Amino acid sequence: MAEQAKNGADSGIYVLAAHPNWRESRVNQRLVAAARAVAGTDVNDLYASYPDFDIDVSLEQPRLAAAKLVVLLHPIQWYSMPALQKLWLDEVLAYGWAYGTGGTALRGKDLWLVATTGGPESSYHPQSYNRYFFDAFLPPYEQTAALCGMRFLPPMLLHGAHTTPEAAVSAHVDMFRERLQSYPQWPELDEMDSCPACEVPPTDRPGEND
Repeated sequence: MAEQAKNGADSGIYVLAAHPNWRESRVNQRLVAAARAVAGTDVNDLYASYPDFDIDVSLEQPRLAAAKLVVLLHPIQWYSMPALQKLWLDEVLAYGWAYGTGGTALRGKDLWLVATTGGPESSYHPQSYNRYFFDAFLPPYEQTAALCGMRFLPPMLLHGAHTTPEAAVSAHVDMFRERLQSYPQWPELDEMDSCPACEVPPTDRPGEND
C-alpha cells in the first residue's frame, strides 16, 4: 500500500473501487484493471484492503490528501453505494479534516463517480420499476462533494451492466482509461463552476454520541 500511495501522489488520482464480490463483476473488474494500467494512479480495492471493515483512517487520509481527482468506482446497490464504501466515507471524511471548522483538506479537489447499474437506462424512468430518472439518486454524492469543498464531475455510468453488448463494455472501459490518462485536460472542466462553499457552523458539529 505504501508504494500505491507514493504512485498516487505522482498522478494525483485516487481510485476507490468497491465491489463486494469481484467474481460476479462483469464490468467493474475491468474498470479496475484499466485504472491500474494508468501509470502512477493509486487504486484501492476496498474489499481487499479491509475485509474486516476496519478502515485505517491514518493511511487513507494522506492518500486522499495527495490526490487531485478522487474516483468512486462501484456498482449501484439499492440506489446507493456498497456498504464498505459508505463506511469509508463515514470514517475518513472526518469533521475538522474534510469539512467543518478547520476541515479544508479536500478543498479544490474533484470527485468523479464511475458506476454501473444492473437495470437498463430505461428502467430509471417515472413509468418504469425504478420510478425515477437516475439523476434523482445523485444528490448524496453531490452534497458530499460540496460539503468537502470538492467539485462533483459529471458521472460516468454504464446502465444494464449484465446485458450490455461486449463491444459497448469494451468501449466504456477504453473511455474510462483514456479519461484517467488525460485528466485534468478535460474540455468540460473549463466550463464548470468552482467548488461550492458549504460552511458548517461550530454549533452544528456532530456530537460523539449522535
